[in-house]
Amino acid sequence: VQLQASGGGLVQAGGSLRLSCAASGSIFVIRDMGWFRQTPGNQRELVATISSSGTTNYADSLKGRFTITIDNAKKMVFLQMNSLKPEDAAVYYCNADIRTRRVDGFRIFWGQGTKVTVSS
Repeated sequence: VQLQASGGGLVQAGGSLRLSCAASGSIFVIRDMGWFRQTPGNQRELVATISSSGTTNYADSLKGRFTITIDNAKKMVFLQMNSLKPEDAAVYYCNADIRTRRVDGFRIFWGQGTKVTVSS
């Protein structure tokens, strides 16, 4: 299983970015997908998660500015980030809770990260 994240880059404060993450490989079912972020010297923190049925969960501080969506058919998750602030700068990682075979349990897989830089 591979998760490929994309869409990061440099944006001015107040601007927007849309991150994408595609899952591929031996996938029987995806239970949920999510985005986390990490800055140097800090732990990876939750941004948002979404289940295959569309139930979402956001970090409280990001509600209203970030929106997570999922495309189950394409095995993709998206993160729309609006009104970006310098403190949103981080490496953003996607993950997915995946069952690779019918007989297997669910496992968490991580993408490689995409860097977001916000200039003030």
